[in-house]
Amino acid sequence: MKTYFYGWVVTACAFTVLFLTYGVQYSFGIFVPAMMDDLGWQHASLGGAFSLYTVVYTGFSLLTGKLTDSFGPRRIVGLGAILLGIGIMATSQASSQWQLFFWYSIVAALGMSTAYIPCNMTVVRWFQRKRGLALGLASSGASCGILVVPVVASFMIDKYDWRIGLLVLGATLLVITSIAAHFMVRDPQQMGLLADGEGKSSLASERSADALGLIEPTIQAPGWTLREASTTVSFWIFLLAFTITMLTITVPFVHIASFARDIGLSDMSGAMTISVIGLFALAGSIFLGALSDRIGRKVTIVISLVSQVIAFTLFLNAGSTTALYLGAAAFGLFYGSFATLFPALVGDLFGSTHAGAIGGFIFAIAGILGGWGPALAGYLRDVQGDYRLVFLSCVVAALCGLLLFAVQPRPRGKR
Repeated sequence: MKTYFYGWVVTACAFTVLFLTYGVQYSFGIFVPAMMDDLGWQHASLGGAFSLYTVVYTGFSLLTGKLTDSFGPRRIVGLGAILLGIGIMATSQASSQWQLFFWYSIVAALGMSTAYIPCNMTVVRWFQRKRGLALGLASSGASCGILVVPVVASFMIDKYDWRIGLLVLGATLLVITSIAAHFMVRDPQQMGLLADGEGKSSLASERSADALGLIEPTIQAPGWTLREASTTVSFWIFLLAFTITMLTITVPFVHIASFARDIGLSDMSGAMTISVIGLFALAGSIFLGALSDRIGRKVTIVISLVSQVIAFTLFLNAGSTTALYLGAAAFGLFYGSFATLFPALVGDLFGSTHAGAIGGFIFAIAGILGGWGPALAGYLRDVQGDYRLVFLSCVVAALCGLLLFAVQPRPRGKR
């Protein structure tokens, strides 16, 4: 009798971790108006705090990716849950900007660095043929979190205040994420399995059949090291394209609630806009992730980035709830699919052996260079008085990222 494949347990744990970490992370924009009203801070200050947070958590993803390759996700993600939970809870008590920057932009960010790369690159190791589907399911955790948590955060802000909201979210994240991390295993080999659920006996049968010429061998990307990958043109185009995309990818999450206020909509409309992003990100992560197994990652990424261009164009011209929600839907399709396709493409191009180190490096450098998007957006909003120049710049950046991914070649030279 065929037993269940533990890779799906790992995928479920990754879903849970990403649900809470990204749900809480992208609820930050919901807290911005309340924090501005209570503390008298400007868009640039709060956008700067989130930008520094982004730089720190993406920058340290290089380290956490390597540590996950070496020690496994259980320890790394578990430690991150503690740091992130404590950082969010301490942020709830901030009364000065240095406290916000220390507890949120540094401590919480260090914890967040153990989420995206460690979880997704662990899933990459567990799957080959169903990699796109598995990553889509895991990444849909972030999409579901973005759908649910901002609404919960908005309710707690209205019912209590922003401090209680952050405190409850931080405590919940710490407990549940720590439990989920306990059940994560680095790779199938540690349990005597192969990717996609083939056991040792199945491997022996496959080898026998292969020797008789009864099956075709599975084609897998060679196991590039980070040093080897960095000698290819594909790697550097990948890095540049991802950096440009990182400039814009967090801007709506931080500023959409303030933008909703600017065009005369309620704070709840701003919260619902982020939830619309989460709803369509869920569809993008699952359906486009699975579709990429059939039509290829590159074509699917191009489709994803076209959706991003459409989203920022709609935001640029938005003046009503309908236009805002349409832009959010297009952005959600982009965000959900792109978050799924990035780790899958790393595994496809450079193999899964050192996927944590390679993916972590690209994610870290792109985050350090591109993570200042929300701060720049906040500065432009304070200077210009509206978000038109912000969204126009995002359209241009999205087009550049699209073109770079479209021309990215496969790496050559590895045998």
